[in-house]
Amino acid sequence: MPGIGQSGASPAPHPDSLGVIISMPQALAAELRAWREMFGGPDVAAVPPHITLISGRATGTWAHAAEHVRSVARSWAPFEVSLRGTGTFAPISPVVFLNLVDGVDNCLDLHERLLDGPVEHLLDFVFHPHLTVAHDLDAETMARAEREMADFSADFQVLSIGLYDYSHGGWSLCEELPLGKAEGA
Repeated sequence: MPGIGQSGASPAPHPDSLGVIISMPQALAAELRAWREMFGGPDVAAVPPHITLISGRATGTWAHAAEHVRSVARSWAPFEVSLRGTGTFAPISPVVFLNLVDGVDNCLDLHERLLDGPVEHLLDFVFHPHLTVAHDLDAETMARAEREMADFSADFQVLSIGLYDYSHGGWSLCEELPLGKAEGA
């Protein structure tokens, strides 16, 4: 399965893989987890609700890539995200997601800034900031998720980004990195 990264490397996770995400505030994460559990599917318990900024690999050493992510976080100001209603990537990919209506430009710019270093984004699709609520489920469940969450609305401030690695055969949080001005910088 080819990746879309510069090297054409596979998007399958391996020990050099890293992810950078926006985690949800605790109360919102709990609400979204409950919605996702209603729909079921693989990874519902293992993968917390989040917005992916990068899913890829280090192009040099993992430590060098991680320092780049830390540097970007220190230079980035907190920003607002608004989630409104649902969208889908069907028929290209079986995903139902929550739309970002505010914060999209920040996510796109942050994604590009993260790639301006020793990090490669490896997904089969063009980057589109979103929050997945249902993935790889039967058509009826996917339609129900899209319909039942169509009126969903939430706003929150992004104060940090999470740096994940895949060094032990599964994604794990290495660091939650405060955005620069969130630390008083």
